Order: sequence, then C-alpha cells, then structure tokens
Amino acid sequence: MSRLLRAAALAALALAGSASFAAAPATSAAASAPAGDSLKLIHERLRTAPVLKGEFEQTKTLKGFRNALVSKGEFVVARGQGVWWRTREPFETTLVVTRTRLFSRNPDGSTANLMDAQAEPGVRQVNELIFSLLAADIDVLADRFAVAAQPVGAAGWSLVLTPRDPGIAKFLARATLAGERDVQSVRLEETRGDTTLIRFSHQVPATALTPDEAARFQ
Repeated sequence: MSRLLRAAALAALALAGSASFAAAPATSAAASAPAGDSLKLIHERLRTAPVLKGEFEQTKTLKGFRNALVSKGEFVVARGQGVWWRTREPFETTLVVTRTRLFSRNPDGSTANLMDAQAEPGVRQVNELIFSLLAADIDVLADRFAVAAQPVGAAGWSLVLTPRDPGIAKFLARATLAGERDVQSVRLEETRGDTTLIRFSHQVPATALTPDEAARFQ
C-alpha cells in the first residue's frame, strides 16, 4: 500500500470508526455472548446520526522523535457519502474520501485528484473499509478485526480493534476508541511504532448534509 493510501486508511479508520458503532445493531452472529452484550451496551450509550460534524485535535508521535506533531481542524462524516477532513493548523489542507476517489481541496477551492478507484485498486480497498465501518457492518468488521468492547463507568465505554486482515495488519497494530454519548478519542498504533491520538470536540449530529456540506464531497 502506498504512503498516501496508508495515511488515508489511518484517517479513515479514525473518522469512520468514530461514527460506526453509534449505528451498530444490538447483537451480532459474529460476536460471542459476552462481547455481544458489551456491544449492545455501547450501542445504547452512543447516539445515532447519519451525519456527524465537529472539531478535532490530532497528536502524532513518530518513533524516534521527541516532539509530537499537533494539528487542529474540523470534520464531517456522512454515512453513504464519505469523510471530509479539514486541517486549519498548523497549515490549511483538506482531504476528502468518497466511494470512488481520494482528493485534496486547496484553500482557493481548486481540487487535486490524488487517487481514484480505476487508477489505483488500493483506493477501493480503503473505501470499502470506510463504508463497512460507516455502515456498522459487524459481520464485515469481525472478518477484518478482533473486536473487544468494554463499558467504562456509568456512561463511558472503550472499543479496541485489532486487525485480522493481513493488508490492514501491515500498517495498523491496534485502534482504540473511547467516549460516552459521542466518540471522544481515537488512538491509532502503527506497526512501525508511530502513534496518532485524535480527540474530538464540539460534535453536532445531523439528519442530512446541508447543500454547502454536500458540495464538499464533489
């Protein structure tokens, strides 16, 4: 998998994972009874929304480097549409992932098509992963990840995804999600030793994209 696709996959796991289990079914044939009970409880604690938007702070720690890289911005996750991820600090950049393409949007509004499914088969693999998460398809997730769910206190929870899929396992060792009514943090541990911690805030659910938001995916 190319460096760009690898980065996109990690971003997709962070964002799509943030929305996925809010819509998870109460039970799954792929889960054991104890795991199914925990997933059911997490489902009850999370709120469900077709669209979720908010702000993020991302801290990336590179193996062998003392100082972490910190970026801040805003995001929109829309099930069936894709992921819009805009970094405001330390510099402005926007990444958009849809079913068929991965592209960046420049501050002046112009776009650059980074990858598309026809030119790069790996894009389709990344997108399939995104949308299986967004659709909360537990059967698909259980094929690709070992899922460990744990309630925390009266309202919290944590969810650990360990890749079963060899392609994902090449770059991702583990993904840990935690939160209450909304996902509050996602920690991605890469096989090469890098770690990314994303904290979400000011999250607002919606039933649909606004016309302006829908245009961001085009």
